[in-house]
Amino acid sequence: MSIFLIINGLASGLFAAGTVEVDRSSPFPLSLFPDETASLSNLSELGIESPDDELAFDELAFDELIDSGNAIDGGVQLASCCVPTETKRSQLTVGAFELVPYGTVWSDMVYATSRTVPGRFTLWIESDEVQGEPAFELDARRSRIGVDVKGPPIGLLGGLESRANFEVDFLGNFTTDNQPDVRLRHVFWEAKNENTRFLVGQTWDVISPLLPNTVSFPVLWTAGNIGFRRNQLRLERYADLGNRTSVTFQAALAQNVIQDFATGAAAAGIVRESGDWPMIQARSAIEFGGIEAAGQAMAFGLSGHIGETGFDFLGGHPANPNLAAEDDVRIRTWSANVDARIPISKRHSLQGEVFTGTNLSNVLGGAGQGVCPCLRVPIRSAGGWAEWRFVYSKKVSTHLGFSVDDPNDNDSLVGRTKNQAAYANLFLHVNDRLTTGFEVSHRRTEFHNRTNEPGFTFVESPTEPGDAVLLDWTLRYSF
Repeated sequence: MSIFLIINGLASGLFAAGTVEVDRSSPFPLSLFPDETASLSNLSELGIESPDDELAFDELAFDELIDSGNAIDGGVQLASCCVPTETKRSQLTVGAFELVPYGTVWSDMVYATSRTVPGRFTLWIESDEVQGEPAFELDARRSRIGVDVKGPPIGLLGGLESRANFEVDFLGNFTTDNQPDVRLRHVFWEAKNENTRFLVGQTWDVISPLLPNTVSFPVLWTAGNIGFRRNQLRLERYADLGNRTSVTFQAALAQNVIQDFATGAAAAGIVRESGDWPMIQARSAIEFGGIEAAGQAMAFGLSGHIGETGFDFLGGHPANPNLAAEDDVRIRTWSANVDARIPISKRHSLQGEVFTGTNLSNVLGGAGQGVCPCLRVPIRSAGGWAEWRFVYSKKVSTHLGFSVDDPNDNDSLVGRTKNQAAYANLFLHVNDRLTTGFEVSHRRTEFHNRTNEPGFTFVESPTEPGDAVLLDWTLRYSF
């Protein structure tokens, strides 16, 4: 509790009495740090290999996969990177189109008492058998630029407003720490009005749309928070029930993202391939606009997905060499999820999500593991996260949270069996464009190795857990 007392003490010094003011000029209430992104794009170039060749989810062409944002529309993630609603953006008119360029300079400074994966941010902690020494990182590759394009209404679609978005950051492949590469985050077109939204392109997943307000860049992915971004065809419908109560229905045909096994999987005789049908995602939610606190309205959502990942297994596995070659293997992926925002008082609120499912690495579940290559079975997992928020003033807020992702131990021979985090932080909005925050967190990742059991061939793999305390400071300037 000493961590929480320190954070609380810092916040008390910045406390400004009075009513909390919440900007309602936009229908999309924003969290403090919307649109946090983790990209593991080709970890082999980072020199990171899976310690167990357990399909530690190709740590990932994470690029193609996903991303997440706290900005929500009736509980739905906003597709574009957003800045605080009060920030004014410059606008450029070109013919019938209005162009609004925007960007964010985002830097993070992190000290970890034990090595994290992938290192520039934290998805899980390396086993003490593998690493264990402390690390310091200073990184600004999460900075991003983008443009919103508003077009004329479309008569053939009943006058729906049209809009497009294009956004990149610098978390793609890179040669050295100071030579990053551009990575595509969002590219989509949408047509919408107050009742309907139709979208084509790459943006947020429909499932599990909320995000914890953590300073940590990957916002608890692989540690209890699932959902990212991918290419999709999406339809949404909204209905007003009166008394500021509304319901949202969403459905999407989305790209199955197959990147799952460790980077060296191809050399080990595993070839990934697309299936013959898309991932299907859906969500329904209800929001009670008349019940709100700390800038958040009460809302509940149910969501889920179903899809498949495809593999060609060219031979056995070192831990199970008796496995025969198999071609065109299809392994189901699914999830069932609940999300909720619960106001408590004028300054206090709770939010969180829970999930259960199978083969979840493509939505950042299963502690980053989807299919066990030595058993060729999908890995079941369950988990979630919860966060308490206290708003001191319009400029200062603090958050305490906990998360866990708990894969089923029986579905793998080696790998991660639990990944969890606890955190306390303090955010300060210096002005409309500049935000800074500091966080203290504890992360723990547990491992196992069952290859000494009868019927298998023993392989070296860590079993000692990884534990780390992280001190994370961030600064974000939006323009």
